[in-house]
Amino acid sequence: MQLNSPGVLFRLRRLLRTQSLVLGALAVGIGLLVGAGTVAFREAIDLVQTLFYGGDDLYLARLARGLPGWLVVLGPTAGGLLVGLYYAKVMPGGKPQGVAQVIGAVARTGGRMRAGDGVLAACGSALSLGCGASVGREGPAVHLGAALAAGLAGRLRLGPGLARTVLGCGVAAAVAASFNAPIAGALFAGEVVIGHYALSAFAPIVVSSVVATVLSRGWFGDFPAFILPHLTLASAWEFPAFVVLGGLCGLVAVAFMRGVFLAGGLASALRLPAVLRPMVAGALVGLLALVLPEVLGVGYEATDQVLKGAYHLDLLLPLILAKLAASVICLGFGFGGGVFSPSLTLGALVGGAFGLALALVAPVSASGAYALIGMGALAAAVLGAPISTTLIVFELTGDYALSVGTMVAAVVAGALSRQICGHLSFFRWQLAKQGIDLKAPKAEGVLRVLRIGDLTWSAPPQRPAGGAALVSVTAEETLAVALARLRQSGAEGLVVVDDQGQPIGGLRETDLAWACVRALDDAEGSGA
Repeated sequence: MQLNSPGVLFRLRRLLRTQSLVLGALAVGIGLLVGAGTVAFREAIDLVQTLFYGGDDLYLARLARGLPGWLVVLGPTAGGLLVGLYYAKVMPGGKPQGVAQVIGAVARTGGRMRAGDGVLAACGSALSLGCGASVGREGPAVHLGAALAAGLAGRLRLGPGLARTVLGCGVAAAVAASFNAPIAGALFAGEVVIGHYALSAFAPIVVSSVVATVLSRGWFGDFPAFILPHLTLASAWEFPAFVVLGGLCGLVAVAFMRGVFLAGGLASALRLPAVLRPMVAGALVGLLALVLPEVLGVGYEATDQVLKGAYHLDLLLPLILAKLAASVICLGFGFGGGVFSPSLTLGALVGGAFGLALALVAPVSASGAYALIGMGALAAAVLGAPISTTLIVFELTGDYALSVGTMVAAVVAGALSRQICGHLSFFRWQLAKQGIDLKAPKAEGVLRVLRIGDLTWSAPPQRPAGGAALVSVTAEETLAVALARLRQSGAEGLVVVDDQGQPIGGLRETDLAWACVRALDDAEGSGA
């Protein structure tokens, strides 16, 4: 599609359609933009945490142990009240946004998102995480990256196919910057959000992922998300154990996902005002933290410790239940945040406990190896991303055998979870509950978001003989609206009007027909 006026954006869009080099340059820009946004998001979490707990240590449990009990409870409680007020007064829609909204935008709206909504959602999530809510930071980072990239695509008036690719670049950059894992970031964008690995889209996604990783490393240092001891597989005979672990992780994933929806239903059934729900959840989590402070925040301290084999079985079992309950309550009662970090932590705890229990009856690998495999398996079941989670494990360890073991457990966990829940991932389950069917033809969504302002106009048509009224549309209305209006009127064309109803352009029937063809080509060509 062409712009209806000349200029820099018009020339850039023409280059984008003919020169992959320019798309590569755009991917570099997105990598820098989203990488910087992800860094700012993480710094915002640290700032809020410092205000609530007096320090910005990623290991929040360590900070909480040195604080008086009343402050441990007050932090998430007062923070929950602020979060509730923020969503009620500031956030469009009054609710947190995350990866599900990104997937919905790709599937149903041609990749259109508003950058402002992404920034507002990130602020709500930073407040939630900083006050100690048991949620994840990667999901909000993905939403922020997607929104920033989609906002840029909107400014450039890109067609649906290119807009989805640009959005995928933002997603990959956010994951890569969060985990210091560029390969996993690129594959996550294709596996979970875009839904394909077409070379035309995958190449710029890889570029953005690498650029964001470089920027993140420059700011935080060249460190992976977790500092691991040397872990390796003791024997190939352990693969049947990985199958069993995968099944166990699949069951815990189902309990986690169902628990979030049940908690949301419980909050509604109790008729709690939406503005107070995060406060109630924060108070409950604060009380849990008096006994097990590891439930606070993203849970990376517990993950790190179990990977190192520092926890005993008598601590792991209650910690699994406590972390599951804390995450379910926080997500169900309206805190902003994602499910990635809770999934990783729960997977590590389940895997570590399984490895320790197995070591009681047979010589096996270190419990940290089972914790690592459990991380990948449970996260794969929740996210619907076995490839990406396996690649994260590989980038963390560089161990081929452990990566294969993770893939085996991830496939089992994902298959069992899908069989029980009937959905590929938590995000698709969320969309299904909102009435969004991702199996419907995606091309229909393109017609619903492509604006008249994206088309090339002719001169305004003359009023027909006899003084009959012209059928009009505005530049902000969609192609679907224009087609419906044309069909109802039986006219041969439409007049484009401004906000005051004055004619500023015209569209013939053939213009709309060509617009439909190009939109459908874009949708199919991008793997939609």
